[in-house]
Amino acid sequence: MIPETLKTSLEARVASAITPREAAVDVMKELQTHYGWLTDEAVGEAAVLLGLSPLQVEELATFYEMIYRRPVGKKVIHVCDSISCWCADCDTIIQYLKDKLGVGLGGTTADGVFTLIPCCCMGMCGDSPAMSVGGVPYGKLTPELVDKILEAERNNG
Repeated sequence: MIPETLKTSLEARVASAITPREAAVDVMKELQTHYGWLTDEAVGEAAVLLGLSPLQVEELATFYEMIYRRPVGKKVIHVCDSISCWCADCDTIIQYLKDKLGVGLGGTTADGVFTLIPCCCMGMCGDSPAMSVGGVPYGKLTPELVDKILEAERNNG
C-alpha cells in the first residue's frame, strides 16, 4: 500500500494531466521507485489512480523498457546495443559486464546490487559505447573504465 503523501502527490499529477493516460509513465515510475519495481499491487494502484484497467496499465508498463515488472537490483545498468554502440564494439563491453558481474543480460548480481539490461539507443551515439548505471550516463566505455564505474557505483550505495 502506498503512503498517503505519495498517493496525494500522484493524484495531483493525474489531475494536472490533460488525460489520465498522459500521467501513466510518471505514476508507474513513482510507484516503481516506492516498491523497487512495478509490483502487481502497484499495477492495481496505478490503475485506480489513472482510471484504467490493470490490463491497460500492464500494456503500458511492458512497452517501456525502464519500467520493471520483476525485481531488479538496487542499480540497473542499461547498456546500449544500438547501431552506433555496436559499431563502437559494445559487444565487448556487454560481454565484459556479463563476465565481471557474473550474470547474463536481464540478470541481477548475487548481492542484489546490479541488474544488467540491454537497451536500444541512449542518445549518446557520439560517446559510444555507452551505458547508464542507476540513471547516470557513461560513455566512451573501455573495460578499465567499466571497472572504475562499477567500483564507484557500488561504493555510492
